Amino acid sequence: MIKLLSHLAHVEITTPDVEASVTFYVEQVGLRVFAREGGKAYLRTWGDYYNYSLVISEGPEVGLAVMAWRTSSAEALDQAAANIEAAGVTGTWSDTNVGHGRSYTFTGPYGHTMELYWEVEKFVAQNEVASIYPDRPERRSQHGVAPRQLDHVTIAASDVEGFAKWYSDVLGFRIMANTVLDEAPISVFSVITTNEKSHDLGIVYDGSSRAGRVNHFAYWVDTREDLLSAADILMENGTNIEYGPSIHGIGEQSFLYFRDPSSMRVEVNTGGYRNYVPDWEPNTWRPSQGSSNFYRNGAMPMSMTESFPAADGPSATEEGIHPDTREALLNPYAKPGRG
Repeated sequence: MIKLLSHLAHVEITTPDVEASVTFYVEQVGLRVFAREGGKAYLRTWGDYYNYSLVISEGPEVGLAVMAWRTSSAEALDQAAANIEAAGVTGTWSDTNVGHGRSYTFTGPYGHTMELYWEVEKFVAQNEVASIYPDRPERRSQHGVAPRQLDHVTIAASDVEGFAKWYSDVLGFRIMANTVLDEAPISVFSVITTNEKSHDLGIVYDGSSRAGRVNHFAYWVDTREDLLSAADILMENGTNIEYGPSIHGIGEQSFLYFRDPSSMRVEVNTGGYRNYVPDWEPNTWRPSQGSSNFYRNGAMPMSMTESFPAADGPSATEEGIHPDTREALLNPYAKPGRG
């Protein structure tokens, strides 16, 4: 099979208050509004090669409207659509898009909507933001967190391994690693990728009955010092850090998590490995090995198991478990020494 997908191109999130979210991403995260159209705001980082990487649209609750991926070619776009329909899922084609050409949009078997496209408008910097580096789309920003680029999105699904396998079989995602609980044979997290990164799509277990939820999306900064500065900037502007700074065992990225005004979780990360092995065999981690926090010197807050929109059960858990083990399975990272 030819390589179908190249990378994550943009995400669209929903919120009841678009303006509050736009203000936050501009003033604290350091994004810039590229355009507004049809009630949506299109925002970019200084390192985006395309016009935007975040779309904010109005909705009755916070959630992920779509995650968009650029294919590796026009032929790959057609092949990806054919694979999806051969797997029993029907999508739709569109020629009326902001900033990119013909696209194929579908909702996968676990309720998440993806948009795929090849043709895209490349960002052209005007004089005031043009960089002296010819390979940069614009000059480096020093405003707010100032991330370089969109990094990944992590969704919530009722079957972590099933989700990873479907997207691997149908669209060619590489499965990179998986986390199984120490106490029970329950997969609670997996990472898959379209390229050499440790992941550009994460999957957490969702114990609710609501499909299509999201746990967070993430931005990349160049260095750990940039990440620590981001924590200072956010906190000094009244945004609490939900988790971190620390380092993940899976992926080996340094991280911190915070919330935007709608309660959507956002991650800033850096570092991590690059993996070019075409026949990589994914390893299985346990929380006791530090899959989430490799230092194993603190407890992951229970709030991190919340996904969006709200539902009738938390993420990273399983319904119907024995009461004596329920507390541990609800949050396997709650003890210091597990990560």
